[in-house]
Amino acid sequence: MTAGRKRKRTVYRKKRQNRFSMFLVTLVVVMILVVVAIKRVEISDKMKTNQAKIELLNEQITAEEIRAEEIKEYEKYTHTKGYVEEVAHDKLGLVYEGEIIFKQK
Repeated sequence: MTAGRKRKRTVYRKKRQNRFSMFLVTLVVVMILVVVAIKRVEISDKMKTNQAKIELLNEQITAEEIRAEEIKEYEKYTHTKGYVEEVAHDKLGLVYEGEIIFKQK
């Protein structure tokens, strides 16, 4: 009978150890799942923030492209005779021959 009791005790200990091992494994898996869920939320928030930044930068790119086109148009205008005459008249005060200038007092 002592051999039967020893066998029962060892079986009982093994079952107890198996339960404890399963509990530890389950606990570790749950902890990993919690950490993954938290990181997923953080990454999702970062993605939303980065998406907003991307949209803002795309708007700025569009504005700068429009500005570049305006600068090209202004560059073409500065090479015309009309621009040269306008600058000479406004900034240098030059006039055409026979042109009369009236000044306000």
